[in-house]
Amino acid sequence: MAPLRVGFVPEHFSTPLHFAQTYFSLEANLIPFPSGTGHMVSSLRAGELDIAIGLTEGWTAALASQPSNYQSNDTDFKLVATYVESPLCWAISTGHARDDIKGIENLKGKAMGVSRIGSGSYVMGFVLADREGWLQQSSPSISPPFGVKPLQDFENLRKGVNDGTVDFFMWEHFTSKKFYGPSASPYPIKKVGEIYTPWSSWMIVAKNPLVGSSELEEVLEKLNMGVKYFRENPEEAVKYISEELDYEEEDAREWLKTVRFAEDVRGVKRSVLEKTVKILKNAGVVGEEGRGLEEWVGVIRKD
Repeated sequence: MAPLRVGFVPEHFSTPLHFAQTYFSLEANLIPFPSGTGHMVSSLRAGELDIAIGLTEGWTAALASQPSNYQSNDTDFKLVATYVESPLCWAISTGHARDDIKGIENLKGKAMGVSRIGSGSYVMGFVLADREGWLQQSSPSISPPFGVKPLQDFENLRKGVNDGTVDFFMWEHFTSKKFYGPSASPYPIKKVGEIYTPWSSWMIVAKNPLVGSSELEEVLEKLNMGVKYFRENPEEAVKYISEELDYEEEDAREWLKTVRFAEDVRGVKRSVLEKTVKILKNAGVVGEEGRGLEEWVGVIRKD
């Protein structure tokens, strides 16, 4: 059997996955997706991935938005595991020289850059709009709180806020932090706000035929070993993040204080997903007639 194809975002959160393959013989083809969760959704549905580690809001938006009469098949996927239990801090950024944008209050009606429609950077924009009360002023489907322009990846988003293609975008805090200030290159940015996910930030999906299989179980067990090694070897984690993933050592150490990986990744909590779906419905990302949890969650863990 060919090695399973595992999609992941090549940022600091991928460190336990690296340890799982380096030290615990995880037999998988690890495929980086710097463009994020939305791209992995497309690749899963195109049959290019078997398993993927991505943002909870991206997976939930993709799965819960399918209509209740949708007929699932082998090209579909389900949530099977919880990778990171702590929330994610999304930094809200604009171009470094954009003096007209000083804070979140200046963003309504502007153009928001996202990696892809349905990605975490897209979904969290509407969660922000819901928090700020902008969606209460008009129907998001008729008069959205801001324009949306997909720009594929982090570098293009930074470029976009500097050349005026878009006015702001959202990306993970520590990844964004490297590019704050006029000396950052290429495409310096400035932070104008932030928002935390009100849910566990990273989850794992698998194609339908893998759910409940020994192949999936082995991958998740090896990932558990990688998480344990990460927790027990913080200095090695800092070294890998700063030298191989191009983060400042200071930022890597600060991130370690904030992140909490699941001790056992297997399964997802119903209460977390119910809360996520409710918030995404309020934000207009998921409709009221979507599929029930049982249809797109492969493994439920106890709350």
